[in-house]
Amino acid sequence: MKILVFSDSHGDIFNMKDALKRHRKAEVVIFCGDGHSDIQEIQRQFPDKMYLCVKGNCDWYCDFPLLATINLCGKKLLITHGHVQSVKDTFYRLLTLAKQEQADIAVFGHTHTRLTTVEDGILLVNPGSIGCHEEYSTIDIAESDGTITVSEYPYNQYGDVVVRPMPS
Repeated sequence: MKILVFSDSHGDIFNMKDALKRHRKAEVVIFCGDGHSDIQEIQRQFPDKMYLCVKGNCDWYCDFPLLATINLCGKKLLITHGHVQSVKDTFYRLLTLAKQEQADIAVFGHTHTRLTTVEDGILLVNPGSIGCHEEYSTIDIAESDGTITVSEYPYNQYGDVVVRPMPS
């Protein structure tokens, strides 16, 4: 399953539209906040996708939740903007929340800095800012074996991050 991840569009939908055209096979779009009217317009233009959206600190008149969880291909994803968890200062609150929710992957935004890393066994994915830096990520979850591949766009210098399931 291919998942397209955006955050922090701040009024710029053009980069999201370009990414959706480049990744037509993406089944799910995750939006981590700060541009609720932008993602609503994207939903109107690309209605064939499943959308999971949360509210950011700049989404004042928005009825999106602050937090969402979903199971996809045997993996539990926690989705948040990150401002409530103070992700600009530390990942402690985000990791604590992800552990409480028994999440495999925590997806967040807010910092405008992309990040893909594993901490305490939890995959953290911040796509960066689609509006300010034209950054976004994809998450591919292999239905056959649960392998997760995260790609950052524009491509980072280190290549994709691949997380394979731990043997039981």
